[in-house]
Amino acid sequence: MSPKTFHLHLVSDSTGETIQSVARACVAQFEGVEPIEHFWNLVRTDRQLDLVLEDIERNRGVVVYTLVDERMRQRLNDLCMRLNVPCISVLDPIIMAFARHLNMQSQSRPGRQHMLNAAYFSRMDAMDFALGHDDGQSAGELHKADVILVGVSRTSKTPTCLYLANRGLKAANVPFVPGVPLPPELEQLTDPLIIGLTKDPDRLVQIRRNRMRMLNQGGTTDYVDPEVVRAEVMEARRYFNRKRWPVIDVTRRAIEETAAEIFSLMARRRQGESFR
Repeated sequence: MSPKTFHLHLVSDSTGETIQSVARACVAQFEGVEPIEHFWNLVRTDRQLDLVLEDIERNRGVVVYTLVDERMRQRLNDLCMRLNVPCISVLDPIIMAFARHLNMQSQSRPGRQHMLNAAYFSRMDAMDFALGHDDGQSAGELHKADVILVGVSRTSKTPTCLYLANRGLKAANVPFVPGVPLPPELEQLTDPLIIGLTKDPDRLVQIRRNRMRMLNQGGTTDYVDPEVVRAEVMEARRYFNRKRWPVIDVTRRAIEETAAEIFSLMARRRQGESFR
């Protein structure tokens, strides 16, 4: 059965990251639907908006926007009303709720969330840290990390660290290799939260085989031998348990879900909860 398609116009006066994430999360709730995306970002002048309006008129469909300029919003809404197509402002309900609660008016400045403030530079610093402490690098600086991920190969350690870095956390990762001692620095750490990552062995074998095919590395090795991989995962789990590290099974988790669990573990730690 072919997917049902429709035109989806995403209009933003900033980078458009927010609107893309929200729209795609919503579309994912409808099975068999495939949007034809018309993505317009950094729309801040009348001429740019003219192009958007012309495209909406040619390809009628759902319009989702994050515009803060009232005049431009009105032009967009007027056209959609005339064409009888849905026109949704993603941020309005949240901004209005904040305004009521804080008893303040919003600034209505496009791209304000991307200003080069302290939080921005903190994220960039965290990204540099993640890249510089990937796969066990610079073990002598692990004490500077907020969180350290330990796991066997292909348990999504690196992408998870990069996602955490984009949220401002300094994240490092260390590979668990059977027979190879972990950095002795791990034994001395008290501040960073150390988390073990694990995955279903059968799924791990599949991922590793795909990885080897991508790298044109054929043949049979212990790296993809089901029995060896199963023993590798069990050894890592036993080690994590001995160290009393919290463990996250990433088998059926997206990177975002793993990161959410890590934030939850960090919150529990700050509140003095035990992981056992």
